[in-house]
Amino acid sequence: MRNQRTFSIEFKRQVIEEWLSGTSSLAQLSRRHAIAPSLLYHWKERYIRGKLSNEPTESGALQARVEKLERMVGRLTLENEFLKKGLSRALSPSKRNVSSSLPPANNSPVKQGKDAD
Repeated sequence: MRNQRTFSIEFKRQVIEEWLSGTSSLAQLSRRHAIAPSLLYHWKERYIRGKLSNEPTESGALQARVEKLERMVGRLTLENEFLKKGLSRALSPSKRNVSSSLPPANNSPVKQGKDAD
């Protein structure tokens, strides 16, 4: 089993900047450094968002902000639905609670007291 290689942030930034400048293509960088293209795409995303000790690009910063806000909207939507469901259950009388709180019906012809046989 191969050991997992680790790359320094400086190396990642250098490789991505070389790719973005157009000096080398993705395939050339991948072969030269024996790195999978998918890993280079992952590094590029991190570079754009400023995660490789660089300033984030404007589009990367905006994209990260949009993703954060979308996650927040999703979480708030789930909370809202949960609270609506709980409120509707709390306000609606359930059959179980209504029947147990009512006195028993006296529909049977049971005689009590002196009139009993």
